[in-house]
Amino acid sequence: MTVRTVGVVLAGGVGARLGLNVPKQMVKIAGKTILEHTVTAFNESPEIDEVIVMITPGWSEHVATLLGNRFDKLTKILEGGSTRNETTRKVLDSITDDECKVVLHDAVRPLLDERIIRECVETLDAFGAVDVVIPSADTIVEVDGNDVITSIPNRALLRRGQTPQAFKLSILKEAYAKAMDDPYFAATDDCGVVLKYLPEVPIKTVLGAEHNLKVTHPVDLFIADKLFQLASRTAPKHTTEEERAALLAGKTIVVLGGSYGIGAEICRIAAASGANVVSHGRSTTGLHVEDPDAIAAAFEEVYKEHGAIDAVILTAGVLRIGRLSDTSEEEIAETIGVNYLAPVHVAKAAYRYLSESRGHLLFFTSSSYTRGRENYSLYSSTKAAIVNLTQALSEEWTGQGIKVNVVNPERTATPMRSKAFGEESPGSLLSAVSVAETSLDVITSDMTGLVVDVRKEQAGARSAGDAINEALSEAERELSTPDIP
Repeated sequence: MTVRTVGVVLAGGVGARLGLNVPKQMVKIAGKTILEHTVTAFNESPEIDEVIVMITPGWSEHVATLLGNRFDKLTKILEGGSTRNETTRKVLDSITDDECKVVLHDAVRPLLDERIIRECVETLDAFGAVDVVIPSADTIVEVDGNDVITSIPNRALLRRGQTPQAFKLSILKEAYAKAMDDPYFAATDDCGVVLKYLPEVPIKTVLGAEHNLKVTHPVDLFIADKLFQLASRTAPKHTTEEERAALLAGKTIVVLGGSYGIGAEICRIAAASGANVVSHGRSTTGLHVEDPDAIAAAFEEVYKEHGAIDAVILTAGVLRIGRLSDTSEEEIAETIGVNYLAPVHVAKAAYRYLSESRGHLLFFTSSSYTRGRENYSLYSSTKAAIVNLTQALSEEWTGQGIKVNVVNPERTATPMRSKAFGEESPGSLLSAVSVAETSLDVITSDMTGLVVDVRKEQAGARSAGDAINEALSEAERELSTPDIP
């Protein structure tokens, strides 16, 4: 018999160890609160049928406003208890099924892999309880009350516990029913309750992930933020021209850098889909993107003609290869002006119009943003700055409904790349068309604060954890040719 799977987000922390005056799950990382990231992981998982959020007492109304109606699987937002175990009892009381699978996860572990969720749910087909663990890289010592070592357990048999923890509903209910009869009942987690009160029930382990960290201390917040910066995503794909046209028809889009390459393809496809497209480029309209007055005047002209600006896309960029010590002051000024100051000026000038339309601002970066590379010091550092700018603006402008994202294409066949690298095998490069299509898919989505990957073989949407796994694996390999779009 197939049973439902209920994902429960345990969001009862208060943030004391982070030194905060708000619950730690309400802290923002990469444009969203930690809680939103975690709820998203459950809501997007095909293994989860229903999502319940257990929140710190007094915060349920705030969380209901924050989450709104964006998560179709979210059915309940309930206030938790004073302890983890009391919160779990409230969860059990809220589930009316005779039997189902229950997956309990700490809200402050926002970098959860879909792989971990899937394996937890599948393992419940053969076991009544599942815990997510990782091997211990450190030696664990046991001490007495005076901090004197009393034993050093065999590290090979030790694991570090994470979440989720998953259970058949009947097993967890039975364990808690027995625990309630124990006047000395105390447990730090739900697997501990099953282990103590139903010792005959095997608890199977599933391998977790090092990046599935719990945001508890200030250093955790810093690390999670940096990991999210690596967690580039694939864009939601609108598979037909009709779908894209339905979303773009009548919209007014300004493309800066639309003379050739990716920008020109964005203009062509958007116009064919019924959008009002205004293209500017140095070689066509004479607009210099690093000139704030010219940008402001261009936006004002578009607004007067069309009455709105729904999206601004900046594709202009400068790529110079060489050692910084050999770079002239004029070349430095141009690179920084086009690659970084231009996005700043564009964002500032676009704010007025995008706040009115609740529109979208789109930038472009390169894989070199994750690590500065020899002979690309200016290019890679400005591309890293664009990612930071994107994430900061997505937070600043969330109240106005403005979405801000940045596209990260693999090596793409563009005039800028050909000028820098000469002729390359066409089969090794992305087409400007595929990058343009993804860019338009992004500006017709609700995503914000994200780095959006475009790859030759797009594997579909990934969780943040899956994206980080790929990014960390890639970081281990030295690339002989940078992925410059």
